[in-house]
Amino acid sequence: MRPPADRFRFHPYQRPAAGWGALRSVAHAWRDSKQPFKNLRAMLQTNQHGGFDCPSCAWGEAPKEGRIRFCENGAKAVNWEATGRGVDAAFFRENSIDQLLKHDDYWLEYQGRLTEPMYLDGSGNHYRPIGWDEAFAVIARHLKGLASPDEAAFYTSGRASNEAAFLYQLFARAYGTNNLPDCSNMCHEASGVALQESIGTGKGTVTYEDFARADAIFLMGQNPGTNHPRMLEPLREAVARGAQVVVFNPLRERGLERFQSPQNALQMLTDGDSAMNTAYFRPALGGDMAAVRGIAKFIFQWQREAEQDGAQGPLDLEFVAAHCAGFEAYRQVVDQTSWGQILAQSGLQRAELERAAHIFARSERLIFCWAMGITQHRHSVPTIQEITNLLLLRGQIGKPGAGLCPVRGHSNVQGDRTMGIADRPAPELLDALEQRFGFSCPREDGVNVVKTIEAMEEGRIRVFVGLGGNFAQATPDTPRTHRALQRCQLTVQISTKLNRSHLVTGREALILPCLGRTDIDRQLSGPQAVTVEDSFSMVHASFGQLQPLSSQMRSEPAIIAGIADATLGKDMVNWLALVEDYGRIRDLIADVIPGFRDFNRRLEQPGGFYLQNPAGQRRWNTDLGKAKFITHSLPDSLLNEGVRHKARKPDLVLQTLRSHDQFNTTVYSLNDRYRGVKGERHVLFANLEDIHRLGFEDRQKVDIVSLWNDDIERRVQGFTLIAFDIPEGQAATYYPEANPLVPLESYGIGSYTPTSKFIAIRLEQSTAPERIV
Repeated sequence: MRPPADRFRFHPYQRPAAGWGALRSVAHAWRDSKQPFKNLRAMLQTNQHGGFDCPSCAWGEAPKEGRIRFCENGAKAVNWEATGRGVDAAFFRENSIDQLLKHDDYWLEYQGRLTEPMYLDGSGNHYRPIGWDEAFAVIARHLKGLASPDEAAFYTSGRASNEAAFLYQLFARAYGTNNLPDCSNMCHEASGVALQESIGTGKGTVTYEDFARADAIFLMGQNPGTNHPRMLEPLREAVARGAQVVVFNPLRERGLERFQSPQNALQMLTDGDSAMNTAYFRPALGGDMAAVRGIAKFIFQWQREAEQDGAQGPLDLEFVAAHCAGFEAYRQVVDQTSWGQILAQSGLQRAELERAAHIFARSERLIFCWAMGITQHRHSVPTIQEITNLLLLRGQIGKPGAGLCPVRGHSNVQGDRTMGIADRPAPELLDALEQRFGFSCPREDGVNVVKTIEAMEEGRIRVFVGLGGNFAQATPDTPRTHRALQRCQLTVQISTKLNRSHLVTGREALILPCLGRTDIDRQLSGPQAVTVEDSFSMVHASFGQLQPLSSQMRSEPAIIAGIADATLGKDMVNWLALVEDYGRIRDLIADVIPGFRDFNRRLEQPGGFYLQNPAGQRRWNTDLGKAKFITHSLPDSLLNEGVRHKARKPDLVLQTLRSHDQFNTTVYSLNDRYRGVKGERHVLFANLEDIHRLGFEDRQKVDIVSLWNDDIERRVQGFTLIAFDIPEGQAATYYPEANPLVPLESYGIGSYTPTSKFIAIRLEQSTAPERIV
């Protein structure tokens, strides 16, 4: 099946975000699904009580939102999953692995839903059909044959439900390993690490309702117009009621500038739009920590001036005294930080930071939001702790309309961690599992994503099981990751659609087709609901609405239970009985996971229920029993040591990002409407002055080479330069196409998150035939 294509064009986009452009895009995705009328009914059940949770981002639900509760990219996700196209045994008979590897990721997923289990037995180049029981037996044979349970890794995507995640981690630990890498290792791991140390919880402290109470909302390193478009409405409402919306982003993203609400009849009829910010600052890549330090420096300066005049000043000293530790050490490091270093590293003017500080100081209720523009840097953990310090200075945590808000991506990535998907589990979780199930849990740390790849490279992990996602493409240093996967004895992918992880395999490989969020899930007791947790710690039920495309698809819980039963039997857990009725799984969750008492009953209420956040109630589960000012000096250099040792300085610093028609590694089309790109993804956005400085021309093709202190050449070829409104010295392009440029060893301190937002690069004449587009 050939996906729609168009020749490459670039025209700067002049329209507002969403609005008529979004409606046209949704209509195209709806028609292209090959079952539009069924999907229209499904879309109307998206995020509704009794319907299903959107399979896209983790943004929460407005308590009193209307009938349409999905955004443009949510509609794309629904139609992409609920397609009438299928990939079956005949497809794999006609297409060898080598043939499929020639296609891009967009083509692969466009072929449709995987409809039956497939097996690559190591003797040929084609997958063949396999029965479910035989597939489970293959996995069990390999797992039982390992010298140690730690020779297996169990990866999780953030779309897995709470029920699937709980069973998955239970199986891994009953089997004997904490090797549970997951997609959060590559996105918000830094948020969890930083917040856990600072305030005693790895989650954000705000609720959806807080956005309507805030006097100011600071947005750092995020692009809601593409990555979580339903966030645009509360931001629009905030500006309309006079709140401050302050943006820190190197790129001028359309969703942070102007917005046309598809549910606002007046705006649509008059072709109007709304302003989306009251201040927009464009820092250097990686300069956000310095920018926040500059705001804090002004706050301390104004506090001293106020005290000299006998006035109160901006600090909430009563809150600090009652709830915080480490205040004086933090004040000292801020005072010692020079303005020269702050301005050079932030890329901002002193007057800009002063303006941001005035907004911060005058806001009684303030929310600070961030996403991967903050988390995918070498010093992401210190940056998030600097943000936390700033809010602690004014008591902006634990009161209505204020707090910390890491805006997470995948729809249940936060819930998966709550369920125990973690390579470094809390001892309390392991204690609870042992008490409830009567087996000894492994106590040694497992491996995260980076450590999993290293272990596969070295032959220490021999079986890889992927619960969703596209590990081969989502991870850094792509050729190395591919080679590492190919060293495994067995790779297993539990998936809805074909992707490159099914083609870059171990000696043997299995594709196990699972139900998606839109599919009706029938088990012995009848149709089942699964549950998810959003970014605001709300847990709610999700009921699939559409008949599955194939009777051979199984649910994720059923697949996990089948693997566990074949590997471990029923002595510790009656796995197969649990999936007859998912309420039984939820009863186990209620026994083990804090906050889930009476789980099944509480799901009956519309909107689900809120998992109480202790820091949101000013209860600090830290080692000191208080919120902690964690003190860091600004980095000596934003360049990693692995780059600074190179003889040649980088031409530019690159960040990878999503196109508008993309969710994680899933590409819905080759277009990026808001950035004006159509028909192509191999593009490099750069400042025109930089393009000329480096001896190139706008629309010329180049190769991109990343710099690192090893002998590995990391190169991607044939990218078209596009002169773009981006600060000098910076560049941007799409992932996963640019993931080969991210060294595996380049990760965040304390988080192991790949530094995909800060890649030192040089540009070279393209090794592909040169062409001016």
